[in-house]
Amino acid sequence: MLARAGKSVRVLEAADTVGGGMRSAELTLPGFIHDVCSAIHPFGTASPVFRQFPLTSHGLKWDYSPAELAHPFDDGSAAVLMRSTRETGRSLGPDGDAWHDLMQPLVDSADVILDSLLNPLHAARSPITMGRFGLQALRSAQGLSNTLFEAPRAKGLFAGLAAHSFLPLDQSPSAAFGIVLGLLGHVAGWPFPHSGSQKMANALAAYLESLGGEIVTGERVDNIDDLSQADAVLFDLTPRQLLRVAGHRFPDGYRRRLTRYRYGPGAFKVDFALDGPIPWAAPECAQAATVHLGGTFEEIASGEREVADGKHPQRPFVLAAQQSLFDSSRAPAGKHTVWAYCHVPNGSTVDMTERIEAQFERFAPGFRDRILAKSILAPTELEGHNANYVGGDINGGLQDLRQMFTRPLVRIPPYTTPDRKIFICSSSTPPGGGVHGICGFHAARSALRRVW
Repeated sequence: MLARAGKSVRVLEAADTVGGGMRSAELTLPGFIHDVCSAIHPFGTASPVFRQFPLTSHGLKWDYSPAELAHPFDDGSAAVLMRSTRETGRSLGPDGDAWHDLMQPLVDSADVILDSLLNPLHAARSPITMGRFGLQALRSAQGLSNTLFEAPRAKGLFAGLAAHSFLPLDQSPSAAFGIVLGLLGHVAGWPFPHSGSQKMANALAAYLESLGGEIVTGERVDNIDDLSQADAVLFDLTPRQLLRVAGHRFPDGYRRRLTRYRYGPGAFKVDFALDGPIPWAAPECAQAATVHLGGTFEEIASGEREVADGKHPQRPFVLAAQQSLFDSSRAPAGKHTVWAYCHVPNGSTVDMTERIEAQFERFAPGFRDRILAKSILAPTELEGHNANYVGGDINGGLQDLRQMFTRPLVRIPPYTTPDRKIFICSSSTPPGGGVHGICGFHAARSALRRVW
């Protein structure tokens, strides 16, 4: 956004490759391309920022699966999130109409809702629409589910969507995450970059360079004073790293408030190279690039509550992706990749590999027999890969009501700091985690208004 405004832009990247959470690598065996962090991108084509950029002209191609999401159960059935709310409802038994009644009005108002959510500091285009949305979204997932749904399938599907929040499902606003992810599945799908998430980062980098921007890799910034010639500096860092690099430029009060920023649970990630596709008991699971493994609402809620309480569930909720079923460039012919993680307490040192594999085996008997190799990234290793993942927190900070739109702290706009040259553009600013580009977009606009 700064380069498009005619400014001279230099990006300093500590790692040898750009991308942060959008990197891909051969983590297991040669020829098996795994996404190191982000894999499925519900905001990929829905983001108003990315829609402005000619990323397809710079090598980005989106892949889709026939179903956006599958959620298997122990009886061999599965709930399936499809583009159509009615088609989704057909997999939900007696709650099919309830799902349609919840989601279809949101689909009909999707432009207004997504615009308001992705521009949280601006007045809503339709206060009435957003008011109706807020009545549902600001609830707990448990409260909404118990009110609207009767049977296990719809409740389980919604629990898996809401669990992306990293919040206990009896805590507000966990329902918001379930509603928004379901809405995105209906209106835009859950796509994934062909040949890996690194392609998204590469396309953004290529577009920046086409605008005259410069990217320097392998350049770690330890002190902002080394950047004295810059008119403005935008930090894609969480508060902890920002304080280390630039804390001496802030007043004592601002520093103290940043130190109180709260981080959320971590992720424990395992990538698998398989000798064939996952042998799902529910055939519907083979139609979706994303699969949620957790069973019933009660089971997922119990596991997420344990994580919030500093414990490690025996049956963790597992988020899985099987992109190679729909993107043959990810693995050698006949072989497949699997991306999976579960939630753990921040900074956990407990090995969850066996428990994650057991969840796969539960819904896909014979899964273990197809494993050729695996790669494990525990919370500390995730943080080593990307310093923003403090304790394995891949969302850049807890996203509860206190820190949803006031991250990293209460300030208007939150992308600014007391130093007029320093801005924050990471997921520790609104609207938080996810591949959407909104944090950087608003930080750039703040810099343009304040500095130039």
